[in-house]
This record gives sequence, C-alpha cells and structure tokens, in this order.
Amino acid sequence: MSTEILRLKHKLDTLITEIDEGSRERLAGWADQIHRPGFGPSAANLAHYLALRHHDLRPLQHALMALGLSSLGRLESRVMPTLLAVRATLATLAGEPEMLRPSTKQFFAGEHDLASRSAEMFGPLSGARRSALLVTCPSEAADDPTFMLRLAERGVEAVRINCAHDDAAAWQRMINHLHVAEEASGRRMKVLMDIAGPKIRTGAARAPEGRERIVTGDLLAIVAQGQLDRIDLDEEHFAVECTLPDPLARAAVGARVFVDDGKLCVRIERKTAWGLIGRVTATADNGLRLKPEKGLNFPDTPLDIPALTAKDRADLDFVAAHADGVEFSFVQSVGDVKMLQAALAERRPDDWHKLSLVLKIETPDAVAHLPDILVQAAGRQPTAIMIARGDLAVEIGFARLAEMQEEILWIGEAAHVPVIWATQVLEHLVKKGTPSRGEMTDAAMAARAECVMLNKGPYLFKAITELDTLLGRMADHQRKKTPQLRALRSWPPANAAPRHKAPA
Repeated sequence: MSTEILRLKHKLDTLITEIDEGSRERLAGWADQIHRPGFGPSAANLAHYLALRHHDLRPLQHALMALGLSSLGRLESRVMPTLLAVRATLATLAGEPEMLRPSTKQFFAGEHDLASRSAEMFGPLSGARRSALLVTCPSEAADDPTFMLRLAERGVEAVRINCAHDDAAAWQRMINHLHVAEEASGRRMKVLMDIAGPKIRTGAARAPEGRERIVTGDLLAIVAQGQLDRIDLDEEHFAVECTLPDPLARAAVGARVFVDDGKLCVRIERKTAWGLIGRVTATADNGLRLKPEKGLNFPDTPLDIPALTAKDRADLDFVAAHADGVEFSFVQSVGDVKMLQAALAERRPDDWHKLSLVLKIETPDAVAHLPDILVQAAGRQPTAIMIARGDLAVEIGFARLAEMQEEILWIGEAAHVPVIWATQVLEHLVKKGTPSRGEMTDAAMAARAECVMLNKGPYLFKAITELDTLLGRMADHQRKKTPQLRALRSWPPANAAPRHKAPA
C-alpha cells in the first residue's frame, strides 16, 4: 500500500508542476488586464484550472477515491489548495515528513470571493435560497407602479431592462417606480440594462400565393433589408429580409441558417448578387409562418460585426447615468470588452469601473474566448457571466448546450465570478400558468448558478413564488457541484411512527 501511495504522490507532484508551468504564459498575458484589487488570485486560479483541465484526471481520481481522499471533482474555486492538501495527506499516509498544507481560510478563500462578488453584483440574498433572482421588466412596468412593488415584496434582487424595447422615457419611469418600491419595502433592487447589440433579425417576409407556412424541402430567399420588393424572385420562393448585410456577403454555399430560435433550418444552395437561396432541411411538421423581428443565426459563418451599434452607444448614455450595470450582448472578443469599457469611461470618466458588466455568452466565439474576455472584464469592474441559452443553443447545437452550460458554470467558479442562468426558465409556467415537469428539473439545476433570470409573461409572479420555493429547497441539497447532506425526511428510521402523507 505504501508503494501505491508513493506512486500517487509522485503523480500529484508531477501534475502540480505541470499546472504551475502550464499556467505561467497565460497569466503573463493577462497581467496588463488586471487592475481591480483582489482579482489577481482569482485570475491565477482560473489559469490553474484551465491548465488542469488539459489533463485526463479520471485514473487519478479513481485511485484517490479508494483511499478515502478528495476525488478532485469539486476543486473549481481552489485548484492549488486542493492539490496541495491531497499531496500533504498522501505524504503523511506514506510515512514521509509532514508537508505544508493550506489553512482552512486559504482553502475556502475562492468560495468567499465568489460570494462577495455575487453580493456586489446582485445585492444581499432574500430568504433561504443561495441564488439571486433577476426579472425582465415588460413594457407595462413603465406605467404600472405596482409591478416593482410586487417584485420587492417577493424578495427579487435585481431587474433587467431590455434596451431593445421601449425608450429612455419608459426606462426612466420603470426606474422611478423601482425607487418608490424600494422605499416602501425597504428592499434594494439592482438595475441591469441589456444593450441590444447587432442582433441579426428578419425583416419583411413574403410567401408564394396560396401558401402561408414554409415546410421542409421549400426554397427560401434571404435578401437585404429593404430589397424584398426590388428584386425579381421566382413565384414559388418564400423570401425574407435580413436586417444586416454582413451575413449575406460572408455566408458560403453549404452553410446553415437558423430562423426564429432554430424553428427553421436552411442550407444555402446558391449565392446571388442580392442575397442567398437555401433549402429548408428541418422545421416542425406543420411548417413555420415567416414573420419580421425574428432571430437569424448563421452558426457556420464567421461574421465581422461591431459589438456596439450606434443605438447601443446612444442607449449607453442613459445606462451609464441610471443603471447599476450593463448586460453586453454579442460580446465575442477581448476587443469587444475594451470597446465597451472605453465607451463607459467616456460617459463616467471618474467611476465607470463601479458599473457592473454582464457578459452574455451566446456564440461559439464567445465560448472560445471566454477566459480572456472574463479577465478583461473582471480585471477592471464587477462582472458576471450570463449563459444566454437561447442563441447559444442555436449556434452550437442543443446537444452541445447541455454540456456547455456546465462548462461555463465551472469557468465562472474557477474565476470566482458569478454566473446567471438565463432563457426559458419556467417558461411554460410564466406564459401558461402551469409548469412542465422538465422545466421544474431545469430550474432545480439552475440552483448551482449565483443568479437565475425569469422573463416576462402573464404568470410571472406565480413563477417567482414557485422559483423562490424551489431554489430555497435546493439550497439544502446542493451547493455548486457539492451535494449538501442534510438529513432526509422522506424515509423515516425503522423504529419511527408510520407516516400517512409525504414529508415536507
């Protein structure tokens, strides 16, 4: 046994050395991006985690578990402290001189930093749950003073105002109502404003005579905005405008285009002087009615679109003056983050870094560059990651999304940065008044994030109550990746009196 323990310790020694060496270049590249006090250790832990995850640790995990030691499966927030603690224990088991191990404070420092940054981003939590609630404001919130009060009374930590809708006057009325609700309830709520970004959407649409819905096998022409009535199309073609010209120029034959959050998949067969012609390869059995203002995704096409539009820059004038933070749509590179930070500095030169920044991860490029994007943002201002599951699912595929949302949670925890679980949370309940079984399970999984976002709908307040209860219950069972083994009440001891109903 002693020989096996020494062999494991040698493996761990080698792993620690490789992680240290493998993270140096990345940390050196990040050095100029880290200006915020206290974020340096978090960036180092992120670099260590990325270096660690280039190894296949499964054989090592299996061997450590057999000795009753940490399997390394929950070290995201404390990479080196975990490895050093396990190595010190192995040395003791092998009869070697005692090695230095991290103190309890050092071991849990990453957890403490993550909790502090979550409170900074969303404010103190309400009730028993460990995840904050972020609620999207509908347009009616501008003229209904009770909306914000009802949120405050239910312990909501933050509201989201979508700059793609309404205008500055309406946003101001929403915020005025929020301040009144705060004063009446004694509860502070953060204001996060979502700048729209260069969203690619459909414009005007046209269907062949006698047809309303496009189905698999049909041809679809995609044309530049404003050109639908100016070009000569075959009468049997469905057609729709695209609000941005760049995708039409860059898309290649064979590339896919998704319409309306993936409800329609089109494969490009031909390029023309005015746009694209593709064939529908997948849609619902009864097809899809083409409408304006629906999302278009070009997952196979590298795009060159500035992350900040003229509208975004105009909206930032209001955001910088009135919001606690900004949600950054379509962020894909470090350059995008620098562009936004420069725009914020123009508007608030003395304290722009006090504005929080939510990075909406919704494209493959955003995923690929996430560590660098994250350090550029969190190295200068309070930062959170939003898993924007709607666009991200269409861009990377629904099967890959299930895996990717886990990986983003791990990256956020490794960087000690909060994560927002967003898109379609309890959507059926919000819109129809009753939850589906699957979405309740999804919402329970969301308890591993520091914040959960609900979108607008007629049954929003019912959904808030249900989600608050669910997250509170899950807090007793799960903390990030770590199960919390509170006493189970579903199955009483053998000598206990029998129960006639399910336990609470």
